[in-house]
Amino acid sequence: MTWIVVMGVSGCGKSHVSALIAERLALPLVEGDEFHSEANRALMQSGTPLTDANRADWLDTLGAQLKSRPGGAVLTCSALKAAYRDRLRAAVPGLRFAWLELDATSALARVAQRSSHFFPAGLVATQFETLEPPTGEPAVLRLDALQPPEVLAGHVVDWTTGRANQSG
Repeated sequence: MTWIVVMGVSGCGKSHVSALIAERLALPLVEGDEFHSEANRALMQSGTPLTDANRADWLDTLGAQLKSRPGGAVLTCSALKAAYRDRLRAAVPGLRFAWLELDATSALARVAQRSSHFFPAGLVATQFETLEPPTGEPAVLRLDALQPPEVLAGHVVDWTTGRANQSG
């Protein structure tokens, strides 16, 4: 049983990489953005960053989504703060996080290119202000989000299946 959260700021490639991981591990994919309330979506569309209070129900819902999949799952979630990650860990002990680390300039460029997403480029800076890097936390794999999605997915699959440790 493997539960993985692919995390990072907007534009880091969570959705694409998560889909590849889910396919390779034959796990269900849970797209975190699909579980934002209409109120949260409206706030973000208007350029208003979400607060901890705005995110609380969303995080609880995501935790319940993971828990409802006893065979494991891959979740996309920014999981920007340690408290958010701890809330998800409380729902599913042993939860792993693949952190797609990205610099602010690259994130802004990527988000600015998206036309169909509700998250505007103007909020990218707030993601970096909120981010508490998961360094030193258990079960976190840190990855350079500028690598190709297929390579990133391969690293995560190797890490979760133990092949990364065997290859040195």
